[in-house]
Amino acid sequence: MDKLFEHFHKLLRELNTDFHRYIYSRINWNSRMIGLTGPRGVGKTTLVLQHIKKDLNPDQSLYVTAEDFYFADSKLTDLADLLTKRGIKYLFIDEIHKYKDWSKELKLIYDYHPELKIVFTGSSVLDINKGASDLSRRAVMYQMQGLSFREYLQLFHGITADVYTLQDILTHKVKIPGVDHPLPLFEDYLKKGYYPFAKEDEFDLRIQQIINQTLESDIPQYADMNVSTGRKLKQLLAIISKSVPFKPNISSIATMLGASRNSIADYCLYIEEAGLIAQLRDSTGGIRGLGKVDKIYLDNTNLIYNLAQDTPNIGNIRETFFFNQTKVNYDVITSPISDFLIDNITFEIGGKNKGQKQIQGIENSFVVKDDIEFGYTNVIPLWQFGMSY
Repeated sequence: MDKLFEHFHKLLRELNTDFHRYIYSRINWNSRMIGLTGPRGVGKTTLVLQHIKKDLNPDQSLYVTAEDFYFADSKLTDLADLLTKRGIKYLFIDEIHKYKDWSKELKLIYDYHPELKIVFTGSSVLDINKGASDLSRRAVMYQMQGLSFREYLQLFHGITADVYTLQDILTHKVKIPGVDHPLPLFEDYLKKGYYPFAKEDEFDLRIQQIINQTLESDIPQYADMNVSTGRKLKQLLAIISKSVPFKPNISSIATMLGASRNSIADYCLYIEEAGLIAQLRDSTGGIRGLGKVDKIYLDNTNLIYNLAQDTPNIGNIRETFFFNQTKVNYDVITSPISDFLIDNITFEIGGKNKGQKQIQGIENSFVVKDDIEFGYTNVIPLWQFGMSY
């Protein structure tokens, strides 16, 4: 066990705490058990280590990864017993879904050790949700997304700006201190600003690794798929990436992949929950995630530039950015007469020459334009929607 502490303190020494992700302040760190999920590569490990270094006594804490060799012949429950006897009050477990029977053991730890607070993370939302039923009355769950444009400005360029609500954006209150021309920065963000690791080398290679690990390991492991079925996930993502925004024809895709219609719908849901695509639904379901799928997008614009390098469609990039940034705080659904609908507000997305024809006569409607720096009346710059978290 001493090796676990040695590795943990080494990570803390090397950790930078200057920048915190948006969700850091949203988490109630006083909860006895916290689960943090989200796509691979968005910074969950860094976030929990920052909390330890900034807010806790490291001598009363331990961070471990469930993939550590320690767990080859030791159980989480046994570790918890040992830690409480040593006066440890906080246990952080990364990659929890890599540990067999994780939800069962966390439940036991929660019940047997009320003095021990637990935070667990999972790179794939799929595995966490699968086991969350046992923990539904115990764990407080949070979901984390990649960088907003506002966070990118701070992390990559040291530019600090306020968070703006949707109403702030629509009433032209957005400002970036010291930045008169945000469009060059915005263009860079669209290509490589969503993932914090873009500051490091081999960005495109890292994205490919995330895609492969998600499709070849995370989802098949969750859904008990065989290798050949796992390959179909990659084929499906390839089809979507070349056609986005993609209006799904389930029957056609099923024929192409040699799979059933029901399987294709499941595959799309798995890939969506893993953070690689986003499905735009209509309002028929009434609440988030239950409506009929109208369009399928890649989850974020960095994925577009990586997967569709030869054919990145500018219209798709604009819509993907808008959808990706607004769905963090709002229910975004398809509009019957335009592109998107948020709280009965209609949004039409386009370039700087986009007109009002599509939304003429529609109350509470806005044209969102790319390639403009400032807004006026019901015209809003696209980049400003990246300032909402």
